[in-house]
Amino acid sequence: MSAAEPRFAAFRALFSADAIGNEELNLEGLNKRARAMAEGVWENRAELDAEIAATARKWRIGRMPAVDRSLLRLSLYELRHTSTPVGVVISEAVEIAKRYSTERSGSFVNGVLGKLAEKSLQED
Repeated sequence: MSAAEPRFAAFRALFSADAIGNEELNLEGLNKRARAMAEGVWENRAELDAEIAATARKWRIGRMPAVDRSLLRLSLYELRHTSTPVGVVISEAVEIAKRYSTERSGSFVNGVLGKLAEKSLQED
C-alpha cells in the first residue's frame, strides 16, 4: 500500500460526509492511518476551517467546492499533525483537486496550502 492510499481513503470519507451534510463519518473499510486522519480532521473542523478561511480571504468555507474544502482540511491537518513532507502533502492534494474538482481547483488548493505551509514555518 502506498502512502497516498490512506490519504485518499480519508479524503473520500471526509468528502462523502461533508457533501451530504452528515455529522458522522463512515469509517468502514478504512485502515488505521486513514481512520486516524479522517477522525482527526473531523474532530478539528472548526479550527481547520478558521485557519483556511483566514488564508483564503475571498472564499468562505461554505462557498468552496466540497472537494476543495475536504482536501484543504485534510492537508492542513496533515501538515500540522504528521511528519509527511510539505511538498508531498501539497502535491498530492493538488493532484486530487485537478482530478476530482473544478478546472481551477488545482491552482486554488496549491495557493492556499502554500500560504498555510509558509505560515507554519514562520510559527516554528
